[in-house]
Amino acid sequence: MEPPGARAPRLLLLALLLGAHPGVQAAMQVSVAPLVEVMRGETVTLDCTPLGDYSQYQLKWFLADRSGTRHLLAEAQVQGSEVQARVHASRGRSPPYQLQGQGHLVLVEAQVKDERDYVCVVTAGAAGTAEATAKLQVFAKPETTDVSPNLGTLSVMDDSAQEIATCHSRNGNPAPQIKWYRNGQPLQVPMEVNSNSYMTSRTVREASGLQSLTSTLYLRVHKEDRDARFHCSAHYRLPRGQHGHLDSQAFGLTLHYPTEHVQFWVDSASTTEGWVREGDSVQLVCRGDGNPTPEFTFYRLQGQEEKTLSTNLHGNFTLEAVQRNQSGTYGCRALDYDAAEEAELSQTLGLRVAYLDPIELSSKEELTVTLGSSVTVTCSVQGRPAPALRWTKDAAPLADGPTLSLSSITFSSAGTYVCEAYTPTVPLLSRTRALKLLVEGVPELMPEKIQPQSGGSWREGDEVRLVCSARGYPEPKFIWSEKGESSTEPVPGGQGWVRSSLTLKLTSAMSQRGVFCEASNPHGSPRHVFHFGHLAPQTSQAGVAVMAVAVSVGLLLLVVAAFYCMRRKGRPGCCRKGEKGAPQAWGARPEPRRVPAARADRPSPGRRLRRSPAWQRGLRRRVLSLRASRRQPSDTTWSCRHRRSSPAHALPSPAFPAGPLPSPALPSFLCRWAGTCTHCREEGRGVRSLAHGWEGTFLRGV
Repeated sequence: MEPPGARAPRLLLLALLLGAHPGVQAAMQVSVAPLVEVMRGETVTLDCTPLGDYSQYQLKWFLADRSGTRHLLAEAQVQGSEVQARVHASRGRSPPYQLQGQGHLVLVEAQVKDERDYVCVVTAGAAGTAEATAKLQVFAKPETTDVSPNLGTLSVMDDSAQEIATCHSRNGNPAPQIKWYRNGQPLQVPMEVNSNSYMTSRTVREASGLQSLTSTLYLRVHKEDRDARFHCSAHYRLPRGQHGHLDSQAFGLTLHYPTEHVQFWVDSASTTEGWVREGDSVQLVCRGDGNPTPEFTFYRLQGQEEKTLSTNLHGNFTLEAVQRNQSGTYGCRALDYDAAEEAELSQTLGLRVAYLDPIELSSKEELTVTLGSSVTVTCSVQGRPAPALRWTKDAAPLADGPTLSLSSITFSSAGTYVCEAYTPTVPLLSRTRALKLLVEGVPELMPEKIQPQSGGSWREGDEVRLVCSARGYPEPKFIWSEKGESSTEPVPGGQGWVRSSLTLKLTSAMSQRGVFCEASNPHGSPRHVFHFGHLAPQTSQAGVAVMAVAVSVGLLLLVVAAFYCMRRKGRPGCCRKGEKGAPQAWGARPEPRRVPAARADRPSPGRRLRRSPAWQRGLRRRVLSLRASRRQPSDTTWSCRHRRSSPAHALPSPAFPAGPLPSPALPSFLCRWAGTCTHCREEGRGVRSLAHGWEGTFLRGV
């Protein structure tokens, strides 16, 4: 073969010869892209352009198979601007090849099987023939990467590499590359089989021409891999030098490894010193670091012997309602036959049960003492660890220790005292015992000050609320010197105080002797007197009372008058307006009343009655007792007669001045109105009985 360096002088000589002879033409050349990249399914165009100015040439496209054989696909005859294109064969491709422009080969929807060498041959007569080859490469992104992990149990005691998982990347082109990762870091795994790690790969070309890749990972696992997360990733190429990758789901491994260490602890509300409360449920927990979980045995050490308590796989043992006699040393042992001889498979702990017995007092729970005396009370308790004691009252600390001493006792000393036993190392363990102290003595009385409502002095009739508070034992009873609205209730938060109140209105008698409240029990009865001083008269209220009485009397008179008028309604003597005998205007002369013929025999006005003088005087008094109007005209005539006598005696109007009604014991008369009633409010036409026994027309003058 001729060395490459020998060609340079020959090419230079050829160029000189061509330059020396201008009539000789250079060799023909064509421009074709040597590599064309396209994504699967896209349309690709292969360009073939002659280099030079040729008015007439022939262009042909050939498909070169893998054996090198060429197959004519299409050709074009170019003459100036005219092009005659023709496609010879598509060789089963769908859609078929297309020839556009001045010899551009077009492949619609490129497929993987289109990855071939395409040869463009151009012949230009005397210029000769030139050709160039274009290589077409079709890319396809693979589908989602899947991984199939080993679901079995892998033993860390195996000395060889074990199958971890298989990764699948399907339907890609070119074939992707699979990489393996542990906890996000790439694994450097060789393809050669060895005892530590390796991987195998297998590529399958599908009927569509796409390629699927399968990779299997083999590793020698260790105990540290029990929490590791593995995954695989398919890396693929794209046109124009781009790359991509598709990751699989992460997965873990189930490993079998022996126990190396055991942990043993108390899972309950205990302190750091290991104390638990008596009566609580205590759970002992034992855990080993092997997999699968070994069997655990719980035991209690009694001297040099082990007393087995329980054997189980879950590693828990519960002491229900633990008692003080269950204090001691407890142990846990893991039964793992694959463990190494130097492994620590047993642990122990000390269980201490804290307890407190009930508190005992040196006195009764209810203690009664005398006012002003002294008292000492002690409390005691047994417990473990040693408890501390303190006294409190109303949640306020009084003294630390078992002794409570009180001197010069007052009523404020009464109440409930609490002795509390507690253990500082076990905060949740405590007991209490209450002592109720009662103080006997004369009640302590405390009145509340009162002030007048007006700010100056008290007035008669003022309403006042008197309040007295007292305390003592037995509970005092209240007595008030006056009656009123009273109530008794305990004072909230008043340390035994009881309050009594009385509401009353002040009188002049109270200003002299006062009002007292008394609190009494078997030991005494203290008293307090409320003084009000001189009471000012309640003038404004007296005037209101007089006015109220006057208004009441007026209303009563109106009711009586209305009743009186209703009694006279519908009787003769007065007429309504527009009727016969109706009242006329003031000052008008009334028309004379027509007297019936049957009464023509009655005596004329002014005629003396033919009776005895005494009877006449009585008759006149009775007649004068009728209430008549002082404003009636002088010719108004009354016609009256005694019920026992038949004739009627007419009397002139001036003989009837106003006067009181006669006594009901007097004989009744019948009087009739003989003229016009000008000042009557109503008229009666009949005869009726009056309140005092009279009969006749009731005349009401204005």
